[in-house]
Amino acid sequence: MGKTKGTDATKSPVAEGGWSHGLRAVPGAVIATSTLPDLVQPAGVFDDTGAYVHEAVLWRGRALMVPPETCPEPVETIPGRWLWAGVLLNHFGHFLVESTGRLWGIDALQGHLDGVIFMSKRDAEEEGEAVVLSAFHQRFIGLLGIDLPFRVVTQPTRVELLEVPGQGFGIGNLSPGTPAFRAFMQSRFAKDIKAEGAEKLYISRSGLSAARGGVLEEEQIEQLLSEHGFDIFHPQKAPIEEQIARYKAARQVVALDGSALHLMAMVAGPDQDIAVIKRRDSGASDSILAHLTAFAGRRPHVIDVISQDWVRSDRKRADRTSVGELDFAKLSKELADLGFLPAGATLPSLTPKQAERAMVKVERELKKRKLTFRPVPRGVDPASVPIKVLPTREEQRAAKLARREQAETAPRNARQAARLAQKKDGSEL
Repeated sequence: MGKTKGTDATKSPVAEGGWSHGLRAVPGAVIATSTLPDLVQPAGVFDDTGAYVHEAVLWRGRALMVPPETCPEPVETIPGRWLWAGVLLNHFGHFLVESTGRLWGIDALQGHLDGVIFMSKRDAEEEGEAVVLSAFHQRFIGLLGIDLPFRVVTQPTRVELLEVPGQGFGIGNLSPGTPAFRAFMQSRFAKDIKAEGAEKLYISRSGLSAARGGVLEEEQIEQLLSEHGFDIFHPQKAPIEEQIARYKAARQVVALDGSALHLMAMVAGPDQDIAVIKRRDSGASDSILAHLTAFAGRRPHVIDVISQDWVRSDRKRADRTSVGELDFAKLSKELADLGFLPAGATLPSLTPKQAERAMVKVERELKKRKLTFRPVPRGVDPASVPIKVLPTREEQRAAKLARREQAETAPRNARQAARLAQKKDGSEL
């Protein structure tokens, strides 16, 4: 007979129950580190018998940590009782979702803790040098009111007693968070920050690098919403405290799906009306929607008016780097139907030529990386759409030389044609 769903720590955790709700004490734990650039890494925690601790693994639909071939020999021993926080990620959204999911154990554990331990995904500048939390990491942890030392290990390390909480939050099945994780966040996070800002808020991505993905001509959406009372907010330009204050104050929020909504979800409430505009034909936005729904207590409106995805040449399908082409006419109508815009507020859709010109701007920004985009209409297999390949430098020089020669010979050819025409005219007189 199989185990109850969620209780097998070698299987993906779920928010409803199972090992993601548990706590495991591991005396004499050894943390096996890895700084390989791969998504899945041979790393994790071993107990004092040399057995792999599956409860310490980071999951993102699949396990992102696998047992190394052997338990490594520790280069350092940390005395005391410490909480395992998992992998420290530097990407804003992934840190919020995947590096915070075990912190609920701080409130769940009884007795004294000496601190919290992360495993780094990057090397120290020099061997043996400590990796520390970034300013952003520290500010976020400060907003949780955690008054404990944090260690970030980069080399195999033994810990006298390592407390391993289950992963209580993440991507996929864990997007709603476990009840213990939600309670931890809602009782602690940003309690001292007062609501301050506009009641109508549009969370923009137009100021982000083209490498981060987005939608074509987002500025047109901003202009329409601005004309009808929405404040256009670029969260990456504001400190996290201001972002939270703005999110708490807003009564109506419109945003493209993206990492900023993970932060908003952590302070959102059921009295806020939120519309999420899908920017890519991908299941990635489902995790954002589940997070918002579980934490705010109210499902956001989902607007899906993607006419086609512009998929980057180094990707197989639409993802976080893609650029969505939205049907602006449908978008404005849906926003009006939902009460975010007045009836009759319209935005004309892009013509094919306008979309192509907008995409040229995006590709120009990524020119140094030699990346292009191919349009993939809804329902079409991206593999069936050929990738546009940029010409090599030699091909570019050859094309430039050909254009120059053409420009030089064109006047000469024109003069010759004119002389021939004169002779012909003269012979007919």
